[in-house]
Order: sequence, then C-alpha cells, then structure tokens
Amino acid sequence: MRRPARLTAALILASSCATTPTGDAPATIVVLNKSAQSASVIDPVSGQTLATLPVGRGPHELAVSANGRTAYVANFGRFGVYPAGDTMHTVAGNTITVLDLAARRVKATYDLGTRAGVHGVAISRDGTRLWVTVETPNALLELDAASGRVLATWLTGQQRSHLVLPSPDEKTFNVTNTVSGSVSIIDRVSGSVKNIAIGNGAEGLTVSPDGSELWVARRGDNVVTIISTARGVIVDSLRVTGDGPQRIQFTPDGREAWTSNVRSNTLSVIDARTRRVVSTVSVGRGPAGIVFSPDGRRGYFALSGGNAIAVVDVGARTVIASIATGIEPDGIAWAVAR
Repeated sequence: MRRPARLTAALILASSCATTPTGDAPATIVVLNKSAQSASVIDPVSGQTLATLPVGRGPHELAVSANGRTAYVANFGRFGVYPAGDTMHTVAGNTITVLDLAARRVKATYDLGTRAGVHGVAISRDGTRLWVTVETPNALLELDAASGRVLATWLTGQQRSHLVLPSPDEKTFNVTNTVSGSVSIIDRVSGSVKNIAIGNGAEGLTVSPDGSELWVARRGDNVVTIISTARGVIVDSLRVTGDGPQRIQFTPDGREAWTSNVRSNTLSVIDARTRRVVSTVSVGRGPAGIVFSPDGRRGYFALSGGNAIAVVDVGARTVIASIATGIEPDGIAWAVAR
C-alpha cells in the first residue's frame, strides 16, 4: 500500500469536513492515548495537535456533549505499552476525567470508588446524564454529569460489560459483553435487563440512523450480528473480510457500516442495504476507534499500534493522510463548540 502523506495544503483546500455553521467554532477531533494517559485535541484539516490534556490511567472511551464543549473520558486502567517493571498496566481504573474542550483544560475528575473497569461511556442529548459501563461489578451506571454522582445501577449478570449505546429516545440501553458474547438490552424505566447471546467477542456496536437495527461486531469470530431494536431479536448476520472487528460505525447517511479489524490492520466496508462487504481498506497497525466527519466525506480511524489516525476518503475508500497521536490511540470523537 502506498504510504499516506502527512496532511498537506492541498488536502486542506480540498476538504470541507471541518467547516461549521456561522457562530460555531472550528471542528476538532479528540483522541485518547491509552498508554500515554492523555487526550489529544486535533485539528482534523491541518492535522495539528492543538492541545494534549492529562487524563486518568488507561483511557479507552469518551463521549462529547452535544454542545461540543465537554468531553467525558472513561479511564479503564489497562494499557498496552509500559516500561519494564510497571505494576499498574493491568489494574482496573475507577475514574472519569471531565475535559473542558473550549478552554482546553481538565475540569474535574469523578472517582467511582469500588466500581472499577470503567469503559463504555455515553451522554444524554441534554448533557445532564452520563451512562458508563463498569466491570466490577458488571453493570451500567447512570451518573449526574455535573457532579459524577451515581443515580442508578443496572447489573447485567454478564462478563466484561464493555460498551454502551443508548437508543435514540434514551429509553433503552444496549451494552456489549465481550467475554459472555452477548448484548444486554436495558429498559431505563422498568430496570429490566434482557440478555441476547450473539457469539464470540461481542464488542463494537452501532445503531442504524432510523434506529431500527443494532449492529454488533464480534471480534472473536469476524461476524457482524444485526438485532431488531423493536423486537429485541437477531434478524441477520454477516461475515467481514478482516480479522478482529472490534469497532463498527454507520456513515452519517446510513448507507454503509465500517468495521475496524484490529488483527488484520484493515477496515471492512459493508453495504447496509445488501448487508455485504463491498470493500476492504488497509490502514495500518491496530485500527480501533472510528469517527466520521458530519458530512460523511472523511473517516478517522485510530491506529492503536501505529500511534496515528488514518484519514480515509470515504467515497474513494482510500487512505489519504496520517495524523500523529500519542501512544496507543483508541477512543475518538468529533467535537464542535457551539
């Protein structure tokens, strides 16, 4: 594969993905560097790192508020690149770092005490609630976003409750359990938990833009399982072309779903209508977190083994640039301060 160039003036002029409506600040990308215990705030057009902010140990996932001003970082605790003799790289983390993206500073740290292995995180549309997964105990928590106070706990009864995705109406939560190979569907009002066994290594998940289907990537057996959100049952499955699909994301127009295949260093492009893989893109070592620009023209893929973000032209399905990050990037998000 031809080595992608660093971001250039030509790309800056050609790209409109970071333009924003009048009154909005320029867009930024926030990426978490697991082994550097930091978050990088990056200009997606120039590739310049605008700020590097300290977070907790082993940050894995983050959520950005709808107004683009605040990021909540789940500090899972575990990370992969460490000096000889390090004793902390396998210890579960129990904190959430709150970042003020407008001021580019750490605003607060929430300590969850005995609740450890904080990993998946989502934020309500109004910015008042956080939902986070923890592995001790295996549960989904609802937090007050302003204080970090735990408001509710839903036990999944599964192993390694890892990622969370709320339904569009925020009445239901979908949680993947990687060791159990299942999805927990949690009713926010009744508190009921329905566990659906889907297969080995259930991890990444995304919902179709119309909210009708939940797509789950199974990194253990290279399969994507599709669940009807209305009925809570499996309706289809498909095999991807790569090895180890650990994250999956729909493009903004809903026409395609992309997986990052961590073991084969590739992306699989799936036609959402036919449910077939239509392209495979080689990107570099250890693709993990995925985010698309709002206009859908560019995809940004954190390369956990390459200490970089691969920038992909979605239409051409080609890597067009590489952006340097910290060590072992993973969780990634788009932010526009409004």
